[in-house]
Amino acid sequence: TKDELAYYSTQFNSIELNATFYRIFPENTVTNWYNKTPDSFMFFPKIPQQISQFKRLVNCEDIVNTYLDSIIHLKEKLGMIFLQMHPNFAPKSFNNLKLFIEAWPKEFPLAVELRHPDWFHEPSVAKELYDLFETHNVSNIIVDTAGRRDLLHMKLTSKDAFIRYNGANHESDYTRLDDWFERIKIWIDNGLENLYFFVHQNIETASPLLSKYFIERLNNELGYN
Repeated sequence: TKDELAYYSTQFNSIELNATFYRIFPENTVTNWYNKTPDSFMFFPKIPQQISQFKRLVNCEDIVNTYLDSIIHLKEKLGMIFLQMHPNFAPKSFNNLKLFIEAWPKEFPLAVELRHPDWFHEPSVAKELYDLFETHNVSNIIVDTAGRRDLLHMKLTSKDAFIRYNGANHESDYTRLDDWFERIKIWIDNGLENLYFFVHQNIETASPLLSKYFIERLNNELGYN
């Protein structure tokens, strides 16, 4: 299509905004994104790699402020900002993460994806991490990637579930979504308020089909629209 975002927003109600990982956009670009999407549409922008990958959360206050000054123009369509750390960002850097979260402006909802398995395998490390997230109402991103079960955890640290689902272009993608449906029903019964569920594939033609399947189950069986 000539305008991917405008078309995409007629099919889905939210988007992971990966473009902000690579650069900070000027106000007029962000305002244009806002204007071309429906009222109910929501953006979930990734924090720039300058902050997460290059500076690794240290001495980056000015960049954070510039970034937030940009995406604030998404206004009420700004969903949850998400921080995705490099796979080699390990628990030895816990203090850097702690200071970053403590300084994060609380009016901007934040979710964090950690990609080193040691964050989840050592109980004392995991407890300290989850306590930090819960104290500051940070959502613990759950990543379900075929072939990387060492990174899969099921710990929610807020009333918002942020799930990044990565398929394998295999029939098991659908049964894994069925498992997620059953888990989400349990969470809803226990007070889950918001579900942010994003589907990815290495062959992306399957992503809309998987999304459609999952959305229809949520709508048909749980009464959503």
